[in-house]
Amino acid sequence: MIYYQTTNGSRTMAEPNYAGNIIVILANLPDFLRTPILKKRMMEFFEMPDLERKQLINNALEAGPTIPFPNFAKLFKTWLEILTTLPEDQRSGLFSAYVDEISEHPQKLITFNLDGILEIFLLLDNEKQNIISQSVKKIIDNLEDERKRRLLLVIPDNAQAHLKF
Repeated sequence: MIYYQTTNGSRTMAEPNYAGNIIVILANLPDFLRTPILKKRMMEFFEMPDLERKQLINNALEAGPTIPFPNFAKLFKTWLEILTTLPEDQRSGLFSAYVDEISEHPQKLITFNLDGILEIFLLLDNEKQNIISQSVKKIIDNLEDERKRRLLLVIPDNAQAHLKF
């Protein structure tokens, strides 16, 4: 167990980042295992209560930058490819959860290799890129102005151009 010292001198136990650990494990799996396991985990997301969804998103955003980029790239590409196979409402629901968290806390995105993430997106075929772009664009267009502004400040211009927003 990991303990943290609080400001008043007491100790508090840190909650393990199970979702983050799962993400790290998934990133290290071969493709033939990663895709079905990741798809199953993604489908479980839609059955979770909102509080668990939010925690899962936070854990993923926390774990992502700690994964060696070649492993993260494989995982992220698989995630995007699976997303393009989901119905629009599920794809939007998952993207919305990430966009909501990042627009509230844009600093969470800064620790990622955003240029590398864009390169992964650009490896997708045009049809898959369009599916992702359209979903993300709708979500961002529907954000309130201040949240949209905060989000767009941390997304590089070249990524905004490729995502068409």
